[in-house]
Amino acid sequence: MDIIKSILFGIVEGITEWLPVSSTGHMILLEQFVKFKQVSPGFFDMFEVVIQLGAILAVVLLYFKDIWPFTNQPERGYAKTGFLSHIDRHIMVLWFKILVACIPAAVIGIVFDDFLTEHLYNPYVIGGALIVFGIAFIVIENHNKKLKPSTIRATDITYKQALLIGVFQLIAAIFPGTSRSGATIIGALLIGISRKAAADFTFYLAIPVMFGASLLKVVKFGFDFTGMEIAVLLVGMLVAFLVSVVVIKMLLGYIRKHDFKIFGWYRIILGAIVWLYFGFIR
Repeated sequence: MDIIKSILFGIVEGITEWLPVSSTGHMILLEQFVKFKQVSPGFFDMFEVVIQLGAILAVVLLYFKDIWPFTNQPERGYAKTGFLSHIDRHIMVLWFKILVACIPAAVIGIVFDDFLTEHLYNPYVIGGALIVFGIAFIVIENHNKKLKPSTIRATDITYKQALLIGVFQLIAAIFPGTSRSGATIIGALLIGISRKAAADFTFYLAIPVMFGASLLKVVKFGFDFTGMEIAVLLVGMLVAFLVSVVVIKMLLGYIRKHDFKIFGWYRIILGAIVWLYFGFIR
């Protein structure tokens, strides 16, 4: 049964990681109803983060040509290497910007991870964050409807813009239910970045962020996994990877013709349901 439950978590993670609806929020809420039986205490706190690595591998697969910094084309490179002919200067600069965007959340995550998990990872905070950022999506999309973005491609994002996006990501690191992708996309839209570029940069940014967060959680949990725990984790990651490949392609097609207001309304409705259930029904 735990393997079947892991498949369910993988499906939810693969869908919600890339939509601006909060994957962590959905995972925590799902865990209220679907609990693992044959795992040790503290396993789920690690599982809900590390399972996201499966989703991240989907980004690596789909965007490999856009994020791989080595090239055989001399005109794109600026330094010879022993591995491939040259380092692609444009992609390398993009990675520097991604790392700059990681700094705010990395500092807070390392220092306050245990405190945030203990005090803020609960249904009431999640419900509030879902509603607040749902409203923010609708307001910002209405505000930006007639504005022309100044930055069209992810590679054109400046270091200053990258740092500002990192500050918005910090909000998601503090408040579960905010959505990391939602926070970074909102931040990017506010500073004049197109929806497509905002989504692309969010995908790229997820790679170092989630690798770092997963490593931190695994170290804190320890490496003494049972056979069942390894199976649950690997199955969840595999399912999250397969679902993410489909969802990312669908999202990229969607944002070419639509805005994000539908996700704002979804967040508001879900947040209200969460408050109603945990405040009055449960």
